[in-house]
Amino acid sequence: MSAAAQSAMKGTGIGRGVAVGPVARMSPPPLPPPAEPSLLTHEQESQRVTEAIAAVTADLTTRGQTAGGQAQEVLDAQVMMAQDPTVQEAVETLLAQGQTGEYAVHTAFAEMAETLQALGGYLGERAADLHDVAARVVAALRGDPPPGVPDPGHPFVLVAQDLAPADTALLDLDKVLALVTIEGGPTSHTAILARGKGITAVVGVAEASRLADGDEVIVDAANSTIVVSPTQEQRAEAAARVQARAAAQAAPLTDGALADGTPVPLLANLGTPESAAEAVQLGAEGVGLFRTEFLFLSSESAPSVEAQRKAYQELLEAFPGKKVVVRALDAGADKPLPFLNDAEEENPALGLRGLRALLTNEEVLRDQLSALAQAQEVTSADLWVMAPMVSTVEETETFAKFAHQHGLKTAGVMVEVPSSALLAEQILKTADFASIGTNDLTQYTMAADRLLGSVAGLQDPWHPAVLKLVREVGAAGTVTGKPVGVCGEAAADPLLAVVLVGLGVTSLSMAPAALADVRAELLRFTKDQARAIATAAVSASTAAEALQAAQHTATTLTNE
Repeated sequence: MSAAAQSAMKGTGIGRGVAVGPVARMSPPPLPPPAEPSLLTHEQESQRVTEAIAAVTADLTTRGQTAGGQAQEVLDAQVMMAQDPTVQEAVETLLAQGQTGEYAVHTAFAEMAETLQALGGYLGERAADLHDVAARVVAALRGDPPPGVPDPGHPFVLVAQDLAPADTALLDLDKVLALVTIEGGPTSHTAILARGKGITAVVGVAEASRLADGDEVIVDAANSTIVVSPTQEQRAEAAARVQARAAAQAAPLTDGALADGTPVPLLANLGTPESAAEAVQLGAEGVGLFRTEFLFLSSESAPSVEAQRKAYQELLEAFPGKKVVVRALDAGADKPLPFLNDAEEENPALGLRGLRALLTNEEVLRDQLSALAQAQEVTSADLWVMAPMVSTVEETETFAKFAHQHGLKTAGVMVEVPSSALLAEQILKTADFASIGTNDLTQYTMAADRLLGSVAGLQDPWHPAVLKLVREVGAAGTVTGKPVGVCGEAAADPLLAVVLVGLGVTSLSMAPAALADVRAELLRFTKDQARAIATAAVSASTAAEALQAAQHTATTLTNE
């Protein structure tokens, strides 16, 4: 047995899966290239670097096209990093000083990564992506294979310091039973892609550095633990859970509902039209959140109405007769756009983002609404449109007016800040529906940046403060007779999904890979039981106590 004796390690679970298997560790990154004079001319070294970057970007592009969907978006972002003019200028400066291409690339990218880490938030999380790009370029310069996932010749639990997006996107799920990272938080690219692909994962497990190749572990994402050297009884229990989950996922697709037949539509969160087919295959009853940012983020100017219409039409055609909720452009904060808001802000998360930014650039909003209306006219989907980051009743009224002026009949709002949750009844007198974005609602309720690992412990939608705000919105929906959905990550947690329904939520939207687990969990409880579980959770004092209370109540009810 290795130094990692039988014990349980804690991290942040992604998804609800469980897996048992031997550890295989990712190789450590190569040693930094030494600072030594190049034997080649400046022009020769520059040419080598240009060719190496071109080879790496071509490889990342190919991997992205192969993976598709959200993975392609992530890898395209890495390509942009490799081609960043600021980094390339820093590389060129070092080459001009006579350094080797390997040293120039490693040093320039490392300095940029340090800058991003100091900024924190979304940009801080991207530092790991920069390190990966640099390692790939250095490997290309050396003629070595790119860094990647080990292949021990049998199924394994992959343990890594952190996993590069290029590797996560193309993991062989027949071989990789589960993923454990030593670093990273719930919003790292590793976590985002693992969630989207349905990979059993626990991230941010500091103690996992003690694990060695061959150690047998149970990766329990539902309980955010790694059990090392499990007993025979623990193995048997985990194996039973694996079988039960597989059976639930293989069951015939049905619409989401509680045990007493109360319907709870289960919808998909999507980022591109291309991801619609998989969502339909996995049983999505429609779309609860379509993020339109993919059309805007790589552009220096807003896309044309025609370009937008084509994309929206492709999406709507995949869901004939079904509800499709499209979110208006949510830019600002971690997604700045030069044509929307290029002014530097001390705290962009509290500045011009979401609807605020759109209302300062009405043409961008009106073009988007026009494109949606045109797509709606030639398809049969039930199109709903919603505004991001709504804080006031006045903002609601303005957005609803604009949407109706453009021929869009169903206009709603995202509830992502405490003010809109507390004003939900007044807001729903104007809005046709509300959709709760639990990621941001938790961030603003707990004053904890949802993209900052150092406060990840506060970024927990189980916290009673967050649940009480959800309850406010659910109650407002009941009073006004308006639907209330959840499209944040909380909806993908099966037991929390039950709690949300017990708090008055009428539909749930999530990554398609989570649909089967949530569908199975909802079928275990009636509406009254869901309310009882929710009451227990809301009555707690901490997120951990809320989870424990919900688990205890759920167990008690199912054993009665």
